[in-house]
Amino acid sequence: MSRLILVGLPGVGKTTLAGVLADRWDRAAFDTDDILASAVGTSAAQYLRDEGEAAFRKRELEALTAALEGAPDVVVATGGGIVCSPSARAALSEEFTLWLDCDDDVILSRLGDVDRPLLAEGPSEMLARLRAEREGWYRDVSRARIDTSVPIEDVIAEVAREVDRLTR
Repeated sequence: MSRLILVGLPGVGKTTLAGVLADRWDRAAFDTDDILASAVGTSAAQYLRDEGEAAFRKRELEALTAALEGAPDVVVATGGGIVCSPSARAALSEEFTLWLDCDDDVILSRLGDVDRPLLAEGPSEMLARLRAEREGWYRDVSRARIDTSVPIEDVIAEVAREVDRLTR
């Protein structure tokens, strides 16, 4: 495995885990939201609000492409909606992609006041809608589902087990 891509709903820990794994494995860590923000000159959340979801998904796909072209040994944290694009799903399916997931209550407690435009109104209801819409896509592009509701050391151990199991 040269690259590891992390997908999942907002708040499951993709960015945090990517940074920790990259440090432990001596790899680069990329976040597609950061790449997008750098390209457009504003935060990913603000770009989504200003330009709408269609423009955002196009830029998000460009950010994924840039991350995959950026380094052969990298851990990539994606935005929660990356799987909404058929082109992104095709790219993710070709990579070593893991789906990070946990209960909605855990996600909502982690998000707190974080700026998430798609969850701005009625976070519980919107999160349930996003889960219903995206869960099948996460499953389709991923080699395994990792529960992130446990302590991060347990998540890291599970990722290591899955990487070992799937790369034998």
